[in-house]
Amino acid sequence: MIRLRRSASAATLTLAAVTAMVLGFAGPAAAHVTVNPKEATQGSYGRFAIRVPNESDTASTVKIEVNLPENAPVGSVSTMPVPGWTVAVEKRKVDPPIEVHGSQLTEAVSKLTWTAAAGGGVKPGEFQEFPVSLGPLPQVDRMVLKTLQTYSDGNVSRWIEEPTPGAEEPENPAPVLTLTVADASPSAAPAAGTPAAKDDDDDDSGSTAVVLGVAGLLAGLAGLALGGLAFARTRREPTPKS
Repeated sequence: MIRLRRSASAATLTLAAVTAMVLGFAGPAAAHVTVNPKEATQGSYGRFAIRVPNESDTASTVKIEVNLPENAPVGSVSTMPVPGWTVAVEKRKVDPPIEVHGSQLTEAVSKLTWTAAAGGGVKPGEFQEFPVSLGPLPQVDRMVLKTLQTYSDGNVSRWIEEPTPGAEEPENPAPVLTLTVADASPSAAPAAGTPAAKDDDDDDSGSTAVVLGVAGLLAGLAGLALGGLAFARTRREPTPKS
């Protein structure tokens, strides 16, 4: 009995150790700064959220700096107010200009910085989302949003490493927005020189008109036939004498 109890205790301790190791490895991976949703279409507009979890057990996150990539400028960038936070927008010159709604823009947003009010911030065990609207999204495969996360104790987490497809995730991966090509399926409109397709209502109307026309023609022919018979009968009958 003593051996069995010792074996059970050893197995329990081993299971606990393995569980702790698994959770220890999984915890940081789940706490990275991310962008949500993680995928969008090139040329479109969208609302995204920079999701920032707090990895510290003792300090609050008090500043977030998100850098937009220089090789993928975005013409229109706007933010949504976040209670307890202020946002600063930095711009840079772009060449060639970016076309947005027919206008040529020579500047693009290069950096967004959210700063918490005194005594505020993202506390341990919490997370915060920072909404942002972007568009038109550039014609690139992805946007790498390198981010700095500053804590109230002065520590800075640098989420700036670019993930490589097929490779292991880096220790401090940057948030990545994947961009897909717009749907290139043929338009529903008929090609030039091709007659437009008729809908069912047009077909039904055409068929009804044909039927009514044929019926009218037959009725006319029947009327002519009856009139001819009546005329012939009149000529055969003798004229009554007075």
